[in-house]
Amino acid sequence: MCDNQGFDTESGDRTGWTTIPVTEAVGTVLAHDITEIRSGEFKGRAFRKGHIIREGDVIHLQMLGKESIFVLGIADDEMHEDDAAHVLATALMGEGVNMQGEPREGKINLVAARDGLLKVNKEALLAFNMTGDVMCAALHDNTLVKKGRVVAGTRAIPLVIKRGKVSDAVAAALEGAPVIKVKELKKPRAGVVITGNEVYYGRIKDAFAPVIRKKVEEFAGEIVGLYYAPDDKAVILDRLEQLLAAGADLLITTGGMSVDPDDMTRFAIRELGDVQVTYGSPVLPGAMFLVAYLTRGQNGSLREIPVLGIPACGMYHGVTVFDIVLPRVLAGEKIGRRELAELGHGGLCLHCKECRYPVCPFGK
Repeated sequence: MCDNQGFDTESGDRTGWTTIPVTEAVGTVLAHDITEIRSGEFKGRAFRKGHIIREGDVIHLQMLGKESIFVLGIADDEMHEDDAAHVLATALMGEGVNMQGEPREGKINLVAARDGLLKVNKEALLAFNMTGDVMCAALHDNTLVKKGRVVAGTRAIPLVIKRGKVSDAVAAALEGAPVIKVKELKKPRAGVVITGNEVYYGRIKDAFAPVIRKKVEEFAGEIVGLYYAPDDKAVILDRLEQLLAAGADLLITTGGMSVDPDDMTRFAIRELGDVQVTYGSPVLPGAMFLVAYLTRGQNGSLREIPVLGIPACGMYHGVTVFDIVLPRVLAGEKIGRRELAELGHGGLCLHCKECRYPVCPFGK
């Protein structure tokens, strides 16, 4: 059996508590939850905070090893752990995040309110955890999550916490708000151009199309058009323009991304017009990856269309930089040189015999 015993984290003493023998506790109110563990049968709350001790509870408490209980006195400048946890969670939550029930033993979980991409402000989370007497643990930034998944947990560490500590933690969270949010993903209407003379002229069988289709459909997207093109800049450019005319809001090209003189894909992309191109990433596999943003006018307004160029590694590696970047693009993020450069930390695939991505270090 274990119970929640609050300690002053600086002095190590229990604060604000009066000890009462269990045999004299009838009629008093529990100031904290008491946990019961029965090996192989049950682990949970036997008595809830606020429970009024009755005659029949005394024997039960003694069976849990309780010879005394604590009656808690909370000063004006203090908060109970559960009340503090609710305040902390409120400060940490952003869009797409809910609390999971009510605080228990000073802790409450945050869950995804929708499917999407988890975003964690790591600097704000660090500042929050540096305030002391509070904590928040979260999943990795840029984790894909389903509705209802626990994305973070926060708690007040002492049973009774100073209001000033809570205020400091809340201020740290609000300064970097939102600390934790889940961004909704756009369902892409993707246009795909598979380049390469060897595929276009039927010398080898294409392996890219099923891979790209599967990855797009995993995000409830659709392929509005898929073309094959030789290593000819004019033809590739024409195919891309046809896809834009068909309503594509995401362009994906495969192959033709290396320094080989026959590789024309990235040069065709540059000729689409008003386009910002970032070529090369510190991720393996995927060093010759390309991200571009094309600005086009439509119905009197401008729209920005992302273009993702996948090198040949995407054909024979199940997971590449494309899998890391695509969800962020669908979440509406602008991926440029800095965002790609940051992927170097954790950007080395281990090529495990059995791939467990995304439950692995790659892309974290």
